Amino acid sequence: MSAIVLLVLGLAAMAAGYLVYSKFIAEKIYRLDPDFKTPAHEYEDGIDFVPTNRFILWGHHFTSVAGAAPIVGPAIAVIWGWLPAFLWVVLGTIFFAGVHDSGAIWASVRNKAKSVGSLTGDVVGKRARSIFMIVIFLVLLMVNAVFAVVIAGLMMKFSSAVVPVWGAILVALVIGQLIYRRILSLPVVSVLGVIALYALIWVGPSVPIQMPTEVMPGLSGNAAWILLLFGYAAIASLLPVWMLLQPRDYINGLQLFIGLIVLYGAVVLLNPTLVAPAFNTDVPPGTPSLLPLLFVTIACGAISGFHGLVSSGTTSKQLNRETDARFVGYFGAVGEGMLALAAILAATAGFASVADWQAMYTAFGSGGVTAFVQGGAYIIHNGLGMPEATAATLLTVMAALFAGTTMDTGLRLQRYIFQEWGEIYNLPWMKKGAPATLLAVGSCLLLAFGAGGADGSGGMIIWPLFGTTNQLLAGLTLLVITVMLVRLRRPMWYTLAPLCFLLVMTIGALLLQLRTFYEQGNIFLLLMDIVVLIAAILVAMECAAALKRSRAEVAAEPE
Repeated sequence: MSAIVLLVLGLAAMAAGYLVYSKFIAEKIYRLDPDFKTPAHEYEDGIDFVPTNRFILWGHHFTSVAGAAPIVGPAIAVIWGWLPAFLWVVLGTIFFAGVHDSGAIWASVRNKAKSVGSLTGDVVGKRARSIFMIVIFLVLLMVNAVFAVVIAGLMMKFSSAVVPVWGAILVALVIGQLIYRRILSLPVVSVLGVIALYALIWVGPSVPIQMPTEVMPGLSGNAAWILLLFGYAAIASLLPVWMLLQPRDYINGLQLFIGLIVLYGAVVLLNPTLVAPAFNTDVPPGTPSLLPLLFVTIACGAISGFHGLVSSGTTSKQLNRETDARFVGYFGAVGEGMLALAAILAATAGFASVADWQAMYTAFGSGGVTAFVQGGAYIIHNGLGMPEATAATLLTVMAALFAGTTMDTGLRLQRYIFQEWGEIYNLPWMKKGAPATLLAVGSCLLLAFGAGGADGSGGMIIWPLFGTTNQLLAGLTLLVITVMLVRLRRPMWYTLAPLCFLLVMTIGALLLQLRTFYEQGNIFLLLMDIVVLIAAILVAMECAAALKRSRAEVAAEPE
């Protein structure tokens, strides 16, 4: 089958979802009000609460939620064939992710920009809040620890990516000053920023920076990069959002779209064939069943609980008008769906033959970023004539920059969690930014080096549980939104149906993983799985109780 057909069908469906379905959800279900005074204006402080142009905010939101996950998940899931991955990405983007992301922004904005974890206590109950906060902490711990390993690994493997990855930070700092101080208009700044970013990508191969394999006794090069990344992220999480977070995310959003145009354009010109089967019946030994693992393997790109943390953690504090939630939240999900679609195309059409594809997918979990970079570089090289090494650097930098922006936001969100715990348990010192940031960084480093040893790869140990934990978090967010809709006497099925689907798939996946971990003798992951499974069952019970209680309260109220 031609890759162009898949490309056109996917983009057309997502465009229709944004133009039609998101408008219906925004106007009839959430009823976004352009005159509502958002928290960005009510609590404006120039640090976290900053009214922001919706295009810049879209860039922040999109690149924060995207990361490497919409590349990794789909590029692994195609081991079951391209059709299941394609359908889940497209339908998940339209009916799950867009509704979830824009709804989380709306729910937070309507409640003083509280995070969805804190909001759970007000909307659902204190028991649900306790579960939520634990799940949120686990997800952020996984994301921050693992993405540090991913970025460090990319810089160790591709020394040509070091200058573009770190140089992008300087570009963002300059752009932040130009925009905030209104020295230049946004279109001019955008053009200059993109030129600077791609100039760095061009310079990168000429100035490779290779970290020594061993920096000093007991400290590997990989571990040194991880420490530097967390040092940077700690500083970035305390800076005003307009100074680094917003411009870094905005310019990375632009470079992603340029990267997508390059990759999509190469697909159109080359017209490659999908060498992978639509349904792969000859999967490698040990590959788990498609149902329900597909729906937790592809999280970002279809629906992801991490998006709810960003939507209610940083995005809601910067929303200029409530109606911007549709563009920022729903279209942000569409942008991620487009990236996931590109990953599917690269991982299925970026190989010369079925044998080459099978050589990449020798076991469940293979593929990932490597399949995206190699497959995408193959398509760009043969479609546009760009040197394959340059195309590989372009895609590597894209993946590393997205992982970096997600890590920036993730550590800031983890700092918010510790500050919220300070509020809940009346610990004044924990409410302050610096101590909360130190706790956030310390917990990540404890996992990275405590569980992973001297190379700092501890996050990878619990990464197999990310998909299920992340989807459980998405279910909790949808629960909060659904209860709010019930109390407002609005239709709830548009959020309740995705909620029920996610809970069923998550609990099923946890049960399958439980057996796998037991057979492998992995006691640590077995115990972690049991914890998450208990949380999932409690969430299901809280869902039923909260909805029953809310519907009874509404029925008792006069119309």
